[in-house]
Amino acid sequence: MSKQALIVWGGWDGHQPEEVAGIFAELLRAEGYGVEVSDTLDSFKDVERLASVDLIVPVWTMGKIEGEQLKPLLAAVKEGGTGIAGCHGGMGDSFRNEVEFQYMVGGQWVAHPGNDGVTYTVRIKDRGHLLTEGMEDFVVVSEKYYMHVDPAIQVHAVTDFGDVEMPVVWTKNYGAGKVYYNSLGHQAAIVRMPETLELMRRGLLWATR
Repeated sequence: MSKQALIVWGGWDGHQPEEVAGIFAELLRAEGYGVEVSDTLDSFKDVERLASVDLIVPVWTMGKIEGEQLKPLLAAVKEGGTGIAGCHGGMGDSFRNEVEFQYMVGGQWVAHPGNDGVTYTVRIKDRGHLLTEGMEDFVVVSEKYYMHVDPAIQVHAVTDFGDVEMPVVWTKNYGAGKVYYNSLGHQAAIVRMPETLELMRRGLLWATR
């Protein structure tokens, strides 16, 4: 039986969540996953459905999530071992009042100096990992995320803010579940960049290994 993924999109429209969700769905279907795409957080209330999926991909910047939606999501990852993976504000700036969600993700957006259109280099930090093996450093023209991060994360790619090395791609465990995050992806065009797309493809698969 093929692995199953649930992609849930919504929140702030500026991050083009529907288009980004479609890109992730296409990536996963090409890898043989069964994919359900939803535009409601009520999808997280279906405990049996969450227990049946291997991967959850939130694409939901800001917004609010109710306890009856959030608790089953957290439990599916922490207790059920469901993987979770996402990018940019769709996972790193979701539900600003929900600190347990932020703890699961491993970080939270706090600033993007210069806003959109900043030119910066993403440096591969962990070249021996299957997430980044064979990849080279690359330049992005987009938002540059400064984040508060969990010291327990495993960092795979970084960028620089002066003397500060800021994680761009990381992984962590949340209970029994694997968590993958990539701060790139301000809009669909950045997600479609070959480097971002390959990082996301590997991350989506990694979270369900």
